[in-house]
Amino acid sequence: MTENNWKLVDAFFDKYDLVDHHIKSYNDFVNNRIQNIIDITEPITLDDGKYTLKTGKVRIEKPSNKEADGSRSEIDPTEARLRNLNYSADMYLEMALNEDGEENELEEVYIGELPVMLKSDICHLNGLTAEELIEKHEDPQDLGGYFIVNGSERAVVTMEEIAPNKIILERIDEPEDRHAKAVVTSIKSGFRARITLEYKKPRKNGVFLRISFPYLPGEIPLVILLRALGLCTDQEIITAISDDNNFQMMVADDLQVSSESLKLDQREMEGMTLDERREYMRDAAIKYIGNRVAKNMPKDYRIKRAKDVVNRYLLPHMGTEEERCYDKAIYLAEMTEMLLEVIEQKREPHDKDHYTNKRLRVSGDLMEDLFRVAFTNLTRDMSYQLERSLSRGKELSIKQAVRSDVLTENIKHAIATGNWVGGRAGVSQLLDRTSYMGTLSHLRRVVSPLTRSQPHFEARDLHPTQFGKICPNETPEGPNCGLVKNLALLCNISEGSDEQEIIDVIETMDVDLISRR
Repeated sequence: MTENNWKLVDAFFDKYDLVDHHIKSYNDFVNNRIQNIIDITEPITLDDGKYTLKTGKVRIEKPSNKEADGSRSEIDPTEARLRNLNYSADMYLEMALNEDGEENELEEVYIGELPVMLKSDICHLNGLTAEELIEKHEDPQDLGGYFIVNGSERAVVTMEEIAPNKIILERIDEPEDRHAKAVVTSIKSGFRARITLEYKKPRKNGVFLRISFPYLPGEIPLVILLRALGLCTDQEIITAISDDNNFQMMVADDLQVSSESLKLDQREMEGMTLDERREYMRDAAIKYIGNRVAKNMPKDYRIKRAKDVVNRYLLPHMGTEEERCYDKAIYLAEMTEMLLEVIEQKREPHDKDHYTNKRLRVSGDLMEDLFRVAFTNLTRDMSYQLERSLSRGKELSIKQAVRSDVLTENIKHAIATGNWVGGRAGVSQLLDRTSYMGTLSHLRRVVSPLTRSQPHFEARDLHPTQFGKICPNETPEGPNCGLVKNLALLCNISEGSDEQEIIDVIETMDVDLISRR
């Protein structure tokens, strides 16, 4: 039995390395995600659209260093460590400045440096044999998976988070009241929107179901939001939420109170057709939201702002176009039914510590967040430089407008200090070189974002679903106990798949993805 076990372990390590999750994720970041970020970034326009900056393909070279005399030479990791340099690669982006709709030829412009992960596709050590590594003064047993910034070896630690774009149901035990909430962390292009739908007893003649999302002050009744999204009449809202009479009665009280909040004129509605009534209710709901998001502003601006907030910040992962409003309404209706089932104890709430409800963000994901913010800062700076040249009457030059230090310093500073975008600290850490085992352990570390000062007993406990994924023994003592964990030896992190591929496959099977009007 023991002999067979070791054969299995050997077979696993013939295919995977202990730090594969970092290297594969970083390779995906370099080969695909950087180009995607550049492609979806809003193009720079100047002088009311007279000038437009077009971007093309990005090219990343092998790591090199600029010497004092201005010459460039290839740099190996050992040299970077000994000379306290950055092990980084030059990045070039195709750009063209077009005037009045003309199409100029794209030219490559140097935009900055990207720190290179050791043993990744763009590293000089990638694919070398043990003898070749020794010639370059490297340890053949060193697995890579870390960066060298200012001569220091820095490891980006895997971050644990609640699964995004997934409904998490919670029951809040209160002595007399029934209270529960459904939470979705919706993520699109790095923007995180937390949508919270809550069912609780109102203090005084209020509504039971209330919802909150970013850029909306406080909470608003769910029914009003559903009307603003296109589920306008009482019948549409009730039937979309559930076919169960009990649940429909629970929502009916909210419908009445919300109608009073919108100040709907019942007499005026009597003479309307169904479509006119629907339009009237939707406009009233949008005005209500507008009064919350843009109080004391002109009427037209309030309506425009309300539509903008709902489109962009409510469930952004479903799309930010106005055509997606009805789909969002159906999603919220399904979410409401699940919440009511928890209230009536027909469905169990989710266990937030269950590993099905967790996701691990490795180097590529965290570097993607960093690069997105750094590239946005670069485009803003380029826009400022070009506008300044225009105001001074100078000839516009892309090469002069690109200050490469903006991108380089943003990324380098985050990895060197561990202070990441979004206010997180300690994301990158000085690599533990106390022993070989210590280094491997550090590269397979998993950190929870929960605050260390709170007890969080359940989050710190060993959960049964961690079996085979998280080491049951290795965790520090003290305030970090149970919040800093390590991957099990034979644990391999799977990658997410492209949702569009899944949608395409389902559509080929003649399955309707969502019921539409």
